[in-house]
Amino acid sequence: MVEKKTIAIIPARGGSKRIPKKNIIDFFGKPMIAWTIEAAQESKIFDRILVSTDDPEIAAIAKEYGLEVPFLREEAKDDHTPISGATLAALRQVEQILGEEYETVVQLMANCPLRRCEHIVQAYHHFVEAKALFQLTCFRFNWMNPWWAFHLNDQGQPSAIFPEALKTRSQDLPLLYCPTGAIWIAKVSAFKKAGTFYGPGHSFYPIDWKAAVDIDDKDDLEMARAVFLMEQQAKAIV
Repeated sequence: MVEKKTIAIIPARGGSKRIPKKNIIDFFGKPMIAWTIEAAQESKIFDRILVSTDDPEIAAIAKEYGLEVPFLREEAKDDHTPISGATLAALRQVEQILGEEYETVVQLMANCPLRRCEHIVQAYHHFVEAKALFQLTCFRFNWMNPWWAFHLNDQGQPSAIFPEALKTRSQDLPLLYCPTGAIWIAKVSAFKKAGTFYGPGHSFYPIDWKAAVDIDDKDDLEMARAVFLMEQQAKAIV
């Protein structure tokens, strides 16, 4: 068994339902997954970048963008298995088929095309410096204020989730954060034992909310496209 340091695993199942072929739909001239592949390549921190997929079409696109795809996913390819299960399965295949073991695994979701190389590098360096076992990414709620969230009944009447917060000025409320699947990192030995990135003592690393956009449905896709265009316009002005 060959021991290596760091592997990036990009889970990309072929059977997405809310957006058919979500991982390879066009996103500003490239398949969605290509943005993640290129960000991982540009980071220059990985001994191997692996696309874990059950779909030959996705595998072919990964190869077009310079990756080896030595095998297709044999398990954890249904709608119900947590994504951590797919990454664990990929690690097992890497060991069994390629004869490689890794110290650290970085999971990069293919549906986060706005997460760039610099975000991966910064998150990875923070993980190393913190000597963490598990680190996930999150973003801070900005223009939305979840402290003031409420349920609505059939008559449109509200029921506050945090009623006491309604009496407090927004600037006096604690900051709240939301997980994003952009960059999840773990020590492989701890990850195998826990079976999840939410292992004992896991921590979160905040990233910019724009980089954190995680595309699951058409509303998310519309948001990601709007953010992309906004960033391009900002670069043009500079």
